Amino acid sequence: MENRNAFRYNVFDGKTQNLAIRRAKKGGAEALKQIIIHVDMDAFYASVETRDDPSLRGKPLIIGSLPNERGVVATCSYEARKYGVHSGMNIKDAYRLCPGGIFRHPNFDKYKAVSAQLHAIWDAYASASEAIALDEAYLDVTEKAGDWDGAREIARTIKRRTRDELHLTCSVGLAYSKTAAKTASEEKKPDGYFEIETAEDYVELIRDRDVKVLYTVGESTAEKLYAAGIHTVRDIQQRQEDVVRLLGKQGRWITQIAFGIDERKVEPYRPEEAKSIGRELTFQKDVDNFDLLGDVLFLLALNVENRAQRIGLRGGGVTLKITYANMKSITRSRSPADCGSAVAIWREAAKLLEKVEKRPVRLLGVSLYNLSDTEERQLRLEDFDDADAREQEEERKRQLSALEEHYHLNFAGHLPQLFHAETLHKTVEYMRKHF
Repeated sequence: MENRNAFRYNVFDGKTQNLAIRRAKKGGAEALKQIIIHVDMDAFYASVETRDDPSLRGKPLIIGSLPNERGVVATCSYEARKYGVHSGMNIKDAYRLCPGGIFRHPNFDKYKAVSAQLHAIWDAYASASEAIALDEAYLDVTEKAGDWDGAREIARTIKRRTRDELHLTCSVGLAYSKTAAKTASEEKKPDGYFEIETAEDYVELIRDRDVKVLYTVGESTAEKLYAAGIHTVRDIQQRQEDVVRLLGKQGRWITQIAFGIDERKVEPYRPEEAKSIGRELTFQKDVDNFDLLGDVLFLLALNVENRAQRIGLRGGGVTLKITYANMKSITRSRSPADCGSAVAIWREAAKLLEKVEKRPVRLLGVSLYNLSDTEERQLRLEDFDDADAREQEEERKRQLSALEEHYHLNFAGHLPQLFHAETLHKTVEYMRKHF
């Protein structure tokens, strides 16, 4: 805590860099306060598909939407990246750059199953594991490694077991902090290994790189820095006051990690600590029929209810999200007395939908916020109202029957499948075409 205070009060007096370097050189217990590994799979979805279908090896594989659909690239093989394709790119642009690529929809059930196997291997070597995504995690190996040599052995073992047991490759970064470990894992991709032992090593590595090398500096933040003439990490170090004035709290964080100071702990993800639970989808063609949107809202509400129940949470408010055809997004929220069931979520979201501007819609989403544990939440009078619960159950059945009659699909009999993203998207597209 003393070091954090030193940084907080000396951020502009020229001592920050000296603080980072002093701490890096101290050695012993202080230098090895944390030993963190960051593991990141190489083109995860594409690698799993290539592993399971060897005919895809060496070919530009693009996972996401198909070229004739609306959507983005989820990931792609390194062969596709040579054409300029990358994650998050509009699928039309990906096709333009790589018309000879192989385009496939993601199989999330498969990836989740493989992810569980991966994390089981990685977690065995950590006292704390923080899953960032299906294919990525921070591991605190301080206690289990004992020293830097022990940590190196753990890193090598993780790479070997991932390759031998699952026939996949990963890139591993070993470092004194989370920020440095993340940077290290990206240094030698794919199938790489890199280590950054001290803050001094980290600063030396990144000092003359673009500001986007720093954690939390994305495109929009980088543009603000560029506009102020701040392009490199060295610029941030030399113009700390300007960075903080420009970016506020984030600026203070950026100036801190520009000198390699990051004392964040590896914190296991706990679903119960989520701030919201939601589900949204993008239509393949814009929808201007708000009756159809109301039907889709019900399916989204069922998905949100399922997610909340799986982790034992209940919401205190409902949020509707809409992105119009012109890419303008809006959100509207309500805090009703009850929003624990799919019917209650749907009713509140439908009320919000009634009040928004009626224009073609590209994306529709619904979520719960103000989450609380269902076991700890204070009971209200309506919690004891069996009549209300029965009414909502009857309304649920009526709505499912109405959907079945209108679209000639057995919604009630296939609810578990509708909780999978791909099936939900295909069902909604069918509904859009047959409304």
